[in-house]
Amino acid sequence: MRIWIDFINSPQVSFFEPLINELTKSGHEIVLTCRDSANTVDLIKQRNWEHTIIGTEVKKTTVKKLLAFPLRIYALLSFLKNKRIDVAICQSSFYLPLTARLLGIPSIYTNDNEHALGNIPAFLFATKIFIPENLSLSKVVKMGAKRSKVCKYPGIKEGVYLWPKGVDIQSKRATKDFSKHAIYVRPEPSTAQYYSGKHNFLDQLLLELKEHHPITILTREKAQLAHYTQSAFSGIEVPVKPLPFEEVATNCALFIGAGGSMTREMALIGVPTVSVYQGELLEVDRFLIAEKLMIHKSELQYKEVEAMIAAKASQDVNMSLINKGKEAYQLFKQAILKYNKQ
Repeated sequence: MRIWIDFINSPQVSFFEPLINELTKSGHEIVLTCRDSANTVDLIKQRNWEHTIIGTEVKKTTVKKLLAFPLRIYALLSFLKNKRIDVAICQSSFYLPLTARLLGIPSIYTNDNEHALGNIPAFLFATKIFIPENLSLSKVVKMGAKRSKVCKYPGIKEGVYLWPKGVDIQSKRATKDFSKHAIYVRPEPSTAQYYSGKHNFLDQLLLELKEHHPITILTREKAQLAHYTQSAFSGIEVPVKPLPFEEVATNCALFIGAGGSMTREMALIGVPTVSVYQGELLEVDRFLIAEKLMIHKSELQYKEVEAMIAAKASQDVNMSLINKGKEAYQLFKQAILKYNKQ
């Protein structure tokens, strides 16, 4: 079977990694396209996946995004028209469902961000829609999803791909010495359509923290990399390439996240996590906060971080979400294989 997957942002690479690995080993062919945005291409290259880059990151204005949408659809159609695709699947690629519909192939779409406007065309044209169990069905219906298309999966999106690594990382963390209090920071998703919060708002906190703790900033794109490699931030580690997830999750004493996916990944895996996201929280974030797996403070102060570190910011690991992730993974795999014609 020939399966098309489209990536338009970094977190989607991790989401599909276990599925791509298993399906490839089973003899299925993956046709992979991606948009050159954030760390997406670097992450794909780390995994040595064959891929085709179609399109680049779009500047954050509604007009430019609207103009870029049909141009990328046309480019995808031109590339895929003779590829004999059996089924298409994506996580948050708003382009894929419409392209698949125009090509006459079934598509599977999943998203856990109820604020993303790109859901509207995606819900309309997708053959099947997957949402996490904590996302209200009424919210996706209001954005145009037909109830008959929607399937809820157990747990949260991050569990779908972290379940194979979860137990191993947790066992490594149990023997780790966190006395050096390594803090990892993920800045805000400044170019995302849904983000309307402040930019570089963590700067003062980082300048205070770096005098007392090892800090690593996991930037999203070139502008952030340029900003945090200025002399004012000397002493802070700013990797040019994305770090392996296992490295961050194993070594992190405290994670401060101004965005979504990586913050939820760390919370799920048992890393003490503080969300400083400036926009309206998603239902999945509220769920993690209610489960006491994550703290949310839109304005985080240096003294608060020190208090968390002094208290070791410890929390229990909710293994039920890891187990649910495995169940959700099987649902996605079965949905794809349903279209196997052999």
